[in-house]
Amino acid sequence: MEGGVMSRLCFAFLFIVGAACGQISIPVWPEGKMPGRGARDTETEIPGRGDGFHRITNVTHPTLTLFPAPKKNAPTPAMIVCPGGGYNYVVIDKEGTEIAAWLNANGISALVLKYRVPHNRDGALQDLQRAVSLTRTRAVEWGIDPKRLGVIGFSAGGHLAANASIQFESRTYSAIDDADQPSCRPDFAVLVYPAYLDGVRDNLTANIPPTLIIHSEDDKGFVTGSKRYHLALNAAKVPNEFKLYLTGGHGYALHCTKDAREWPQAALDWLHKIGVQ
Repeated sequence: MEGGVMSRLCFAFLFIVGAACGQISIPVWPEGKMPGRGARDTETEIPGRGDGFHRITNVTHPTLTLFPAPKKNAPTPAMIVCPGGGYNYVVIDKEGTEIAAWLNANGISALVLKYRVPHNRDGALQDLQRAVSLTRTRAVEWGIDPKRLGVIGFSAGGHLAANASIQFESRTYSAIDDADQPSCRPDFAVLVYPAYLDGVRDNLTANIPPTLIIHSEDDKGFVTGSKRYHLALNAAKVPNEFKLYLTGGHGYALHCTKDAREWPQAALDWLHKIGVQ
């Protein structure tokens, strides 16, 4: 079966199975209370590129979709998943629902964030900060451990996850309701081929959560930023690991056939080491 057809079937399957297993999708913001701006145009899917994956743009109404893990050992750890897309769109399945399915299979609940795009980094950070606090507010209802809530991001989503890991002492928006009372600091962060980290500041604080960075040398456009971020975390004495593979490129998610194909197991091993699982 061709990869594009398989991807579309997997995309549909994940939502069907998720609905049967308690998947829910909620708005990140109360009606009329979202800070900042939305998109000018109607939300839409960008025409396919022949790979079968779904790219959503013009997001004005951010959503958080819960994919609960089997409740064998509730409450479960959880991760908010931030797909990539260059802040122009979100690749909602390849770096979203597929990642949720992988996390679920390993006993971790997942919450896929559809954040504001295009060209709205400020809005995207507000969406993720709100999503972290909102998840903690509903942790008991969702069977999630609010003290084992992390973020995982890919490409631009990795940049977004890093920003949320750095900027948590004060929100980038004024609190709206009780859902903004819990901390918006993630308990840990996994950054997979993160983009745009070249401009990260060096004076990071020691309270940044434990961080795993995954990258490959042949991702020439973005690997330098990961190296710099790793050094900045070291300087701040933040617990972190940097898994640097020789080959892998960019944008592979769970589909890598090169050296970086080992990253999912490496990430699970790291999560076990820091006590998440």
